[in-house]
Amino acid sequence: MSFDKLLTKVFGSSNQRYLKSVLPIVDKINSLEASVKSMSDEELRARTAYFKDQVQQAVAGITDRTERKRREKEVLDEILPEAFAIVREASVRTTGMRHFDVQLIGGVVLHEGKIAEMRTGEGKTLVATLPSYLNALTGRGGVHVVTVNDYLASRDAEWMGQIHRFLGLEVGCIQNDMDDFERQAAYAADITY
Repeated sequence: MSFDKLLTKVFGSSNQRYLKSVLPIVDKINSLEASVKSMSDEELRARTAYFKDQVQQAVAGITDRTERKRREKEVLDEILPEAFAIVREASVRTTGMRHFDVQLIGGVVLHEGKIAEMRTGEGKTLVATLPSYLNALTGRGGVHVVTVNDYLASRDAEWMGQIHRFLGLEVGCIQNDMDDFERQAAYAADITY
């Protein structure tokens, strides 16, 4: 057995170690499920404004762009468990679909700017609702969910957009045949497919 294989066997692969570090976040999201489930639709929507306010307060007065982005990320990481729990409940109420733990992990991975590889049928479309909602809370807009064609962009904007619209966010969709004004309006949305 090579030294590398021995180390991997003893300490686990880097992916295994990373997943182990994400599990406490998933546990926190799951621990919030009962309290979030008991919220009214209006209370769920109000969390969006509350989260946006938290982010804005945290970066108020910071003029350095790098420092502002660093502080935004810190706040988003702090509110991630509750925000993901809110999105999961909104999804149940609007689409009838509940994010499973593997999808929560995928959402954390994407939020951290990493690549999440999932097989067909594992819910990539639903996974994208988690980090797109969270990152839209900065209020800067510009959260883009990229698909491979117009059909999927339109389908996902309508289907998954139900979740975001339920939570008070605006959803746009870019199509090849749009003129510049239509594109500009779609890009101005909180989340654009």
